[in-house]
Amino acid sequence: MSQSNQSDKKKSSVKYIIVSGEEEGQRIDNFLISRLKGVPKSHVYRIVRKGEVRVNKKRISPFYRLIAGDSVRLPPVFLAEKAKEAPPSQRTEDLLSGRILYEDDNLLIINKPSGMSVHAGSTVRVGVVEALRHMYPKLVNLELAHRLDSETSGCLILAKRKRILREVHALLREGQVTKLYWALTRGQWKKNELRVDLPLQKDYRDGGKHVVEVHHEGKSALTLFQPLQTFEDATLMEVKLFTGRTHQIRVHAAHQGHPIAGDDRYGEAEFNKLTRKRGLKRMFLHARSVDFILPSLKQRITVVAPLDPELEACIKAFETKR
Repeated sequence: MSQSNQSDKKKSSVKYIIVSGEEEGQRIDNFLISRLKGVPKSHVYRIVRKGEVRVNKKRISPFYRLIAGDSVRLPPVFLAEKAKEAPPSQRTEDLLSGRILYEDDNLLIINKPSGMSVHAGSTVRVGVVEALRHMYPKLVNLELAHRLDSETSGCLILAKRKRILREVHALLREGQVTKLYWALTRGQWKKNELRVDLPLQKDYRDGGKHVVEVHHEGKSALTLFQPLQTFEDATLMEVKLFTGRTHQIRVHAAHQGHPIAGDDRYGEAEFNKLTRKRGLKRMFLHARSVDFILPSLKQRITVVAPLDPELEACIKAFETKR
């Protein structure tokens, strides 16, 4: 790395992290990649090989699996700074303002647009939460309660108060938030394919692109699929999540042989080509509804996000081709 490049970055100090129970079983390389945002994957592997990363004061391989209570030493590294945040354009503000589904003193729930990241990053100057903070400057504690993939549209919950954020997080952990998705998938499903109880593991490939796979050493993941509408070569499914793993619906659907339309990572090329011909220019995955009760307020929140016109038009195109 050149000196000029390093001057644009900030060097971290040595850190020691105690592995939590939830992190147990994770490979050290994936753990480091998630912790050292902006550090090239090649450099992560280099500092492990050179022994700069230690677990319980010992050298480890990049494939070491963490145990709860492990002490991980992170060496000083140059961290890439986030892209300089920019205020949202008027177009973005107008778009989000028109997609607010629910608001009270504690919560804000929007119908997130497809193609918009939920937060800023190294290449994203403004995400949903940054745009909303700009639009609501008095909401200093506005935070995402959960995430959606950039390509996924639909219900996104934000909390206005830290106490409410903690409460929603607890509900999510305990499976007390009912989240339903709609997805257009390839082919027609058999009854024995509708319940998918298969563990998922995240891995990082060349270029830093993370891929999630069904793997016996992964974290448990349960998804239920239910047909809503069947076409000649596709099925519109309602999907219920019982766990919230990264890319869970996309990977489980693809594993069953029914990838989601427009999915450029786990999808099937010919099916994606067919859906493009029928007007779909995005992934057909939509967070349709959320339903939960805030215990502290004894308040039930039920919100449904309408389908975007592009998704409605795609369904009509499949209906006419029957």
